Amino acid sequence: VKEVEEIGMLLPQVEDCVLNIGKFNGMVSLAAFFPFKSAQAALENINAISEGVVHADLKLFLETNLPIGGKKKATLGVSDAKIGAALQEELGLSIQTGGVVAEILRGVRLHFHSLVKGLTAQAASKAQLGLGHSYSRAKVKFNVNRADNMIIQSIALLDQLDKDINTFSMRVREWYGYHFPELIRIVPDNSTYCRLAQLIGNRKELSEESLEALEEVVMDGAKAQAILEASRSSMGMDISPIDLINIERFSNRVVSLAAYRLELQEYLRSKMSQVAPNLAALIGDVVGARLISHAGSLTNLAKYPASTVQILGAEKALFRALKTRGNTPKYGLIFHSTFIGRAAAKNKGRISRYLANKCTIASRIDAFSELPTCVFGDKLRDQVEERLSFYETGEAPRKNLDVMKEAVIQAGEEAAQIKIKMEKKEKKRRKREKKLASLSTGDDEVEDANGKVEVYLSLPRGPVLITEVKAVVKKKKKKAADEVVKMEEEALAEENGDTPAKKKKKRKSEAMDVEPEAEEAPETPQTEKKKKKKKKEAE
Repeated sequence: VKEVEEIGMLLPQVEDCVLNIGKFNGMVSLAAFFPFKSAQAALENINAISEGVVHADLKLFLETNLPIGGKKKATLGVSDAKIGAALQEELGLSIQTGGVVAEILRGVRLHFHSLVKGLTAQAASKAQLGLGHSYSRAKVKFNVNRADNMIIQSIALLDQLDKDINTFSMRVREWYGYHFPELIRIVPDNSTYCRLAQLIGNRKELSEESLEALEEVVMDGAKAQAILEASRSSMGMDISPIDLINIERFSNRVVSLAAYRLELQEYLRSKMSQVAPNLAALIGDVVGARLISHAGSLTNLAKYPASTVQILGAEKALFRALKTRGNTPKYGLIFHSTFIGRAAAKNKGRISRYLANKCTIASRIDAFSELPTCVFGDKLRDQVEERLSFYETGEAPRKNLDVMKEAVIQAGEEAAQIKIKMEKKEKKRRKREKKLASLSTGDDEVEDANGKVEVYLSLPRGPVLITEVKAVVKKKKKKAADEVVKMEEEALAEENGDTPAKKKKKRKSEAMDVEPEAEEAPETPQTEKKKKKKKKEAE
């Protein structure tokens, strides 16, 4: 900056000059510019600045370009006071922050593309946008490879569906109960009741013919017979067709919701096996998903100590106990696992503490391992089982060190197998690409907007499009081309009126003509040998 003292005195004039590039160039000139080598380097620098740390790149840039010595000591203008203090401590420079510095830096940002040769405003804005996205992603700790937020949404939806299905089923029971009240006692299950209400409709129309359909729904012949008998002697009121239609429609909705719930549960199971396989193997899909949901993410759950995981979900009871100086809760969400239910009353607290410890280990392995395997989860589950049997029978469990050594060896083997599979897939992909390239040589290859490759083979009739490239790639180039040519010949024959059916008939008649001749000339042993030899060669 030229004439810093004058500019410092005339602050309002500086604000006006910032917008005018001509006036601004009279005040400011570019001394040095150092572009970042990569997006990663830019991200590292911005992270360092946000934490108030002097990065090695910044230090090197300032040491290289700042004037050393002279009568007047150089003053460095810095917009951020935190990084300014760090620079002063690190390099021993004279630092100025605030006031005129902020205005000058605003002008530098505004006219930066004009000051640096070869840089356009569009390129600069794109670079800023990319860096902004990567910086924000790093700040919110959002990992694009993990799908634990899908698990959080799935388990929340699953809980909501359970409540809704229960409420709707009660509504169907109450509504259809006016017409057929005895059905509630025979079929207590909500989902089955809704399916039966949909199937039966008007109870007066129920007959022996419907018995098979009823058996299919209730999966019990005695129950189906009881429903049939109850329908004949029911004390329910008569119902109009329009009411019956509405009940059936509502029952249909409830049944479809129950079916969707099963699909969602399967989806959750597949997601858990991808994201947290060890936690799912140890404590189950639903309980594991609840723990992840309550923690906010798998990374957060991995950061929790075992004591926090143990009472996760029982915060209300914990604070109430602390307030009233009563007994603190022994378990939270992990109570829903089968282990605590199977333990004796005096051992429930001990097993919940042990289980929380194993859950913490499993979640940390899932959060920070590269290849997801459920080996550790299975081993940890076996350990919990052994501990349960120890509480009941007194049989000493295996040492944790021995179990973990086994698990590490097994996990290494599985990881090697996964790597081999991935390498095979990669080889197959490359082979397929090579075949595709060799097939399409000499022919026209076009890629459409969706990235689908279309290959055109040059044939006598004109270029023919092969849409199913995958099927063609599997065969050799020559064979594929021959087949396409054959198809072309058949198409031409059809156009000439020589249909495949006619050709077949012609061949048949020719064969019949040849047969008598073959009968007249008896086959010699030499010809039989030749035939066998040809057969072997063909095979």
